[in-house]
Amino acid sequence: MHGNRFRHNFLTALLLAPATAWLVVFLVLPFIAIAVFSVGERAPEGGYQAAFTFAQYANLPARATAFWNTMVLAPVGALACLLVAYPVAYYLALRAPQRWRLILLALVVIPFWTSLLMRTYAWMYILGGRGIPALLAFVGIEDVRLINTPGAVLLGIVYGYLPLMILPIYVSLERLDRRLLEASADLGATPLSTFLGVTLKLSLPGVMTGFSLVMILLLGEYLIPTLLGGGKVFFIGNALVDLFLQSRNWPFGSAIAITLVLVSVVVLIVANRISTRVSGARRVDLI
Repeated sequence: MHGNRFRHNFLTALLLAPATAWLVVFLVLPFIAIAVFSVGERAPEGGYQAAFTFAQYANLPARATAFWNTMVLAPVGALACLLVAYPVAYYLALRAPQRWRLILLALVVIPFWTSLLMRTYAWMYILGGRGIPALLAFVGIEDVRLINTPGAVLLGIVYGYLPLMILPIYVSLERLDRRLLEASADLGATPLSTFLGVTLKLSLPGVMTGFSLVMILLLGEYLIPTLLGGGKVFFIGNALVDLFLQSRNWPFGSAIAITLVLVSVVVLIVANRISTRVSGARRVDLI
């Protein structure tokens, strides 16, 4: 018996070893290095100089604009993705004909077959002077600026991350027990009451999964603000690139990175608690 247990534990450890080694080398060790850098000082020629100080964390307000833009546009972008994604996922899961469902799902995923860089460049042309503003000028509406604005960044965020919001919500809705919807209707509930009390409540785990996934990715977003914001909409990702590659202030950049990781952890904890509380609740309001 002990021999079988030892063999089982050994095989389990053997199977987990590659993934564990990968996580240790490419996640844990870099995080430790960044944490060490964050309490150091910038060397005179740039880079890292050994020290133990929290001055870099005290200097975080120097990048308040990047933090503000990220903490505002990231949740707003995730919320905008949610508002667009939920009706799409609802239609795919509960209204689309079965024979078309797989094709429609493929259409949702197809944008990922093309590089985000190329898709963002396409939006640069659409929002630039030869795109929508040129069409508006042709009909008499002049001096319209769309590119290099927070609105352009928000549009790029919704377009780029929408599939990541649709898929988790679709999975939750697709697993929904249709008998609950029929019971709600039989008990006299209106369609709105059924949606709010049954459909929305039971799909909240998927909603929180999609929201937290998009939110965390947006916290470190660099490409979309750079191309569609034109340097006028500065995210934390842009600040990190500047500090590590241009200013070569590795300790300050590391302090910002550690702060970003902590914010991401908080987002995950909050989303997990909300999802657990909702999915763990056995009561479903039918009326």
